[in-house]
Amino acid sequence: MLLRVNFGRLRSGSRAFPAFSPNETASIIVEGMKRALYVVRISLLAALLPAAAALLPQAGTPLPAKIAAPVSIQVHAGQLIGPYTPIWNYFGADEPNYLYAPHGKKLLGELAALSPVPVYFRPHNLFTTGQGDGSLKWGSTNVYIEGPDGAPVYDFTITDRIFDTLTQAHVRPLVEIGFMPQALSTHPEPYRHSFPKGDIFTGWTYPPKDEAKWSRLVVVYATHLRERYGRQTDNWLWEVWNEPDIGYWHGTAAEYDRLYDLTAAGIRQVMPAAKIGGPEATGVSDHSEPFLRQFLEHCAHGVNAATGGTGAPLDFISYHPKGSPKFVDGPVPGVPGDRSSSTGWIIMSVGTQLRAAERGMQVIASDPEWKHTPIILGESDPEGCGACLSSRNGYRNGPLYGVSVAEATMRTYELARKYGVTVEGAVTWAFEFEDQPAFAGFRELATAGIDKPVLNVFRMFGMLGGVRAGNGQARKTLPGAMWVATESSGALPLAEVVEHSVAAAPDVNAVATRNGREVDVLLWNYHDADVQAPAAEVHLVIDGLRGRAAVAAEFRMDGEHSNAYRAWQRMGSPAQPTAEQTLQLERAGALEQTVADHSIALRAGKAGLDLTLPRQAVALLRLRER
Repeated sequence: MLLRVNFGRLRSGSRAFPAFSPNETASIIVEGMKRALYVVRISLLAALLPAAAALLPQAGTPLPAKIAAPVSIQVHAGQLIGPYTPIWNYFGADEPNYLYAPHGKKLLGELAALSPVPVYFRPHNLFTTGQGDGSLKWGSTNVYIEGPDGAPVYDFTITDRIFDTLTQAHVRPLVEIGFMPQALSTHPEPYRHSFPKGDIFTGWTYPPKDEAKWSRLVVVYATHLRERYGRQTDNWLWEVWNEPDIGYWHGTAAEYDRLYDLTAAGIRQVMPAAKIGGPEATGVSDHSEPFLRQFLEHCAHGVNAATGGTGAPLDFISYHPKGSPKFVDGPVPGVPGDRSSSTGWIIMSVGTQLRAAERGMQVIASDPEWKHTPIILGESDPEGCGACLSSRNGYRNGPLYGVSVAEATMRTYELARKYGVTVEGAVTWAFEFEDQPAFAGFRELATAGIDKPVLNVFRMFGMLGGVRAGNGQARKTLPGAMWVATESSGALPLAEVVEHSVAAAPDVNAVATRNGREVDVLLWNYHDADVQAPAAEVHLVIDGLRGRAAVAAEFRMDGEHSNAYRAWQRMGSPAQPTAEQTLQLERAGALEQTVADHSIALRAGKAGLDLTLPRQAVALLRLRER
């Protein structure tokens, strides 16, 4: 059994680091920590190596420190420390046309089913010119062209397919206004790129040659969406462009501010209460911090290009923290001889991602004008290019992607508490790619209609808070859901993870929520290096329980559970699985309940549970008091 009840080993007083106590968190943070320079770059000549990920083992050489003793985790179910509000329920992708493809529709439905909280989706290329044929890092809608006389022609055929698909799946759009239609671009040729060949930052990245036509386009677009989708649009989010501090915007910072003013004014003309944010800058890093600061200053005190007044509406502030994994080449010690062809391993850098997130929070927290404005991490990912294939991105198919998301997400909560800011959402920039081989190695949630292990981490996220999907209307928060105090002797201090990542000892950690009579505990065992290492023997004590008994269950994702990639490898790694193989892989890609619901007795309001948690694993334990 993976989970055992053991009252003879109930203990307390172990060394522990609290996961979500603001005072304790503040005491272990080292102010003025070193920052690694981080500038988001997209490799425009990424080598396409679809087989690289499949050749990489999910575990290999025993480089990380061993776990010398059982890890003691204590959950104090009676110590409520604050409301639990999900931030993981945001997703996005470059390719909007994949949303209405068969696999895209299936995946959207799965995302909507994760939890009662609404899922948001942020697509690029909503204004891009083209016939709606998607490809890597490309999409189009043809919403705006011009006739021979230069008169605007608006076509919402493809736009309606995109937004119909989102709304029918009960997914809320985070509407990104961009990119520049070819007829309005100051540099219209070349326009469509040929990723991964050549420069992707072509004519769609330039400012408008006619600001009046641009403004009119925004008004017409917003009016159409309002008329078609009615009151649903009250809950949508709006923003202007993407990463205007790098090649996505071939204009100056001042020109971006001007575009923001014009666009926000057009949206607010139609929907005065629309929530608009930005600037979706990279990082934050030495490169992007000046851009972010000048944008905040403009929104607070600048002259508005549309109204002539002071400042611009800013309902949320967005930027993009990214990690930076690397591939270590060479033979992998510890791998059996029949896998000797597999060489090299992945080393993640969640610390790089968290340093970028922290730096943005420092900027916002230091600005009294904006300190209380919600933050949306518009792309929060292990690295910067989901469509790029290379050996360093081989982590994406297996459990390492999922557990790194758990580590980054839960540490983001801690950073927000440290700086007294509100993170409203953390966008996972991953969806699915059509017409690609199975498990080709893209950063995606599903491949060829088969769910990847990472999606099962989001399914466990959706179980936190104790309210299941389908119980009534979607809601922004989970009524009654509260964080509870949690301690782990295997948890690393936040400061260490931010500054050094998880490069020595693993981070064996947990968070927990209570909602009424249900307590949910999310546990993970993470290390940057994707290599073989001993599993963690975890002794979990939950106190503060009520009654004499509870029903317990366990769900998990690791190398052997909730892992379609492992099943795919075992069937010979078919690039195009047959219909029968696809059905097998779909079953393997579902979240596995590894311990069935069973009754346990409580003693003095406590339960003791023992479990083995492999490296690169995430588990959720659910207790329902009876």
